[in-house]
Amino acid sequence: MNRYASAPEAALQGSMRDFRTPKGANLLERVNAFYEWQNLRRENGLWPLGRSTEAGPRRACAARDDAGNRMEGVNFASQDYLSLSSHAAVAEAAQQAIRDYGVHSAGSPALVGNTTVSLALERKIGDFLHTDEVQLYPTGWAAGFGAIKGLVRNDDHIVMDALAHACLQEGASAATKNIHLFRHNDVEDVRAKLAKIRATDTENGILVVTEGLFSMDSDVPAIKALQDLAHEYNATLLVDVAHDLGNLGPDGRGHIGLQNMIGKVDVVMGSFSKTFASNGGFVAVNGRGVKEYLRFYSSPCTFSNAMSPVNAAIVLKAFEIIEQPEGRALRAKLMDNILNLRRQLGRNQLETYGEPSAIVCVKMGNEGLARLASRRLPELGLIANLVEFPAVAKGQARFRMQVMANHTPEDVALAARRLRAAHDAATAELAELATPQARAIA
Repeated sequence: MNRYASAPEAALQGSMRDFRTPKGANLLERVNAFYEWQNLRRENGLWPLGRSTEAGPRRACAARDDAGNRMEGVNFASQDYLSLSSHAAVAEAAQQAIRDYGVHSAGSPALVGNTTVSLALERKIGDFLHTDEVQLYPTGWAAGFGAIKGLVRNDDHIVMDALAHACLQEGASAATKNIHLFRHNDVEDVRAKLAKIRATDTENGILVVTEGLFSMDSDVPAIKALQDLAHEYNATLLVDVAHDLGNLGPDGRGHIGLQNMIGKVDVVMGSFSKTFASNGGFVAVNGRGVKEYLRFYSSPCTFSNAMSPVNAAIVLKAFEIIEQPEGRALRAKLMDNILNLRRQLGRNQLETYGEPSAIVCVKMGNEGLARLASRRLPELGLIANLVEFPAVAKGQARFRMQVMANHTPEDVALAARRLRAAHDAATAELAELATPQARAIA
């Protein structure tokens, strides 16, 4: 039985967009309207964010919502694509790093924050991606923001996919007012924007920004076409490989590898938090001058502590596993689970987005329906993330199922059936509510 009463209309409507630009002279008081709306959702079991696990990102785990309510179930909410966070060799590498280095970097990369293990990781990533130089960052977010803010100046231009990650968009906004968003994965729109810029400005730089795999739609760009365009218009291409590096492709090199672009992309940036069982990120480039410039002009490098030696050791061990036969086997197991989940969801008449990847997004659409489905999941024994605005457009709410290599076929089948049950229960519940929104959907 659902332990919540019928949801009030206000908790099923609205989005975070409504509170993005609060009005009022008092900076602290004016944010309370957001909390009131959020807390109404929380009190009715409709606020799915801020949850915590009790024992890490296991394939099945216990978790609590941010009101302290406990849930247990199969876990398709955590980002641990190759299941390396619980790998014995990774844990041993972390423990050895603590014995050798302690737990803290104790300085920025510019000021004695590097260690021999972080320098070894830079060399490993450079070899893996066939680039000359790599600069590490304390988080993936810092790498995306820092790469753009470090390279782009006020009069330069950024041509960016409209669905690029928030760290890239915020880095762009901090760097220049000349931001040109192109239609998602539309190469011809990129060409048109580059041509328009170069028709009037041949003096300033242009950075073209995309992702190797877009996490909300599980689709990919034409990387070679974008790199060719960048060269044609004297621009620079940056590709964010946070979600595909290490876990996709026969050798784990993601879509840059699958598209035969290893060593051919101007700037590659990535995060370790999806596949490599760690915090941290990197920027890989060709040319020592670019690395040194980023180290001293990219604020997250100069004015933030370096990645900890423990995190660096974890990622280094993860790369070693990824390059071994074990890594290939883990990727094969992950892809089996991905294809199985997409197949099982289809059999349950649930629509998925994009191409096969560790991110399997399941269409809900209406936010009210999605919120009602989400509050059913804990009692059904499924932990999954509801995504709505601002992560996706209004009216395009979805569940972002994140697959792990150690999910079992039983986990996958249960997840699909339970999500279908939650959807059906939410549809019936919404139809019972006497609101124009409910009548339109029922």
